[in-house]
Amino acid sequence: MGERKFFTTRRTLIAMTKQTLLLLFLLLISLSLFREGSVPPRVLLRIDDDGMNHSVNLAVKELAQTGISFSSSVMFTCPWYQEAVANLKDFPNVSAGVHLVLNSEWKYYRWGPVLGRSAVPSLVDADGYFLPSIEGFLDSNYKLDEVEKELTAQMERARDSGLKIDYIDYHMLTAVATPQLRAIVEKIAHKYHLGISRYFDENYQSMFSVPLDSKKSEFLKMLGDLDRNRVNLIVFHIAQDTPEMRALIDMNDAKMHSKTEPLTAMHRSKELSLLLSKEFQDMVRTGSIRLITYGDLIREQGLTKMKAPVSD
Repeated sequence: MGERKFFTTRRTLIAMTKQTLLLLFLLLISLSLFREGSVPPRVLLRIDDDGMNHSVNLAVKELAQTGISFSSSVMFTCPWYQEAVANLKDFPNVSAGVHLVLNSEWKYYRWGPVLGRSAVPSLVDADGYFLPSIEGFLDSNYKLDEVEKELTAQMERARDSGLKIDYIDYHMLTAVATPQLRAIVEKIAHKYHLGISRYFDENYQSMFSVPLDSKKSEFLKMLGDLDRNRVNLIVFHIAQDTPEMRALIDMNDAKMHSKTEPLTAMHRSKELSLLLSKEFQDMVRTGSIRLITYGDLIREQGLTKMKAPVSD
C-alpha cells in the first residue's frame, strides 16, 4: 500500500507541476501582451532653424530648460549659429543636427554660403545670397560640385564648433529636390557617419502649414492618433515673439504675408506654446508618450539600414 501511495502522490505532484508551469507560461504571455499593449508611442520632436536668429535660439533654449528630449537642427550658414551651439552644449537632453541650407527666404534678412560667393558662384544671386525659393534654385544654373563643396563646408563648420552632431536634414527640402542632389546629402552623411532625418521610416508630420487658430487642436489630435509601430516624427518651427521675429517676412509663403499682423512670429511663438503647454508636458511626465531623439534612434537602429523616404 505504501509503494502504491508513493507513486500516486508522485503522479499527482507531476500533474500539479505541469499545471503550475502551464499557468506560469500563460501568465508570462499575458504579461508580455499587456506590456506590448501599454508601451507608449514614440515621438521624435525635430526643431528646425536653430541658429537662424536670436529669437529662435531663445525659444530652443526655453524648451530645452524643461528637460524634455528633442532634436534640434542648426543652420550653420546663419549669423546666430554660434549662440545656438553654445546653448546646445549645455543640454544633454537635446540631440543636435545640421540643417543643410541652399536657400535664404526672408525679406531684408539674408545669408549666403559658408564658402563665400566667389567659391560657389552658381549658388548665389547678384548680391551673393542664396536664392529665396526651391523653384528659383532648381531653375538656376547651379553646379553639383559647388553644392557638394558648400554642404561639406557647412558640415565642417558644424564639426569645428565642437558640438556633437548626430544627424543631418535639409532646409526647405532643396538639398534633396533631385536624385543628384539627394545623392550628395547621402554621401555627406556617410562621410561624417551621421543619420539622415526621414531615413528611419519615421511617421512624418509637421505643424508648419496648420492654420494659427487650429494649431493646438490639430496638435492634440495628432498626439491622439500616434502610430505605435513607428517613430512619430513631428517637425516644429519655434521662436519667441520678439520685434526681431516680427520684422521677418517669408518671401515664399503667401499665408505668412500680412500688412497688419506679424504672421511669422505668431506662427512660431504658437508652436513654442504648444510644446510648453501643460497638456503636452503632462503627457511626457506621465509616460503617455515616449520622447526620443535622433541620437537615441541611431543608437537603437544604427546607420546601415537607413533608407530614403518614398516622398519628402
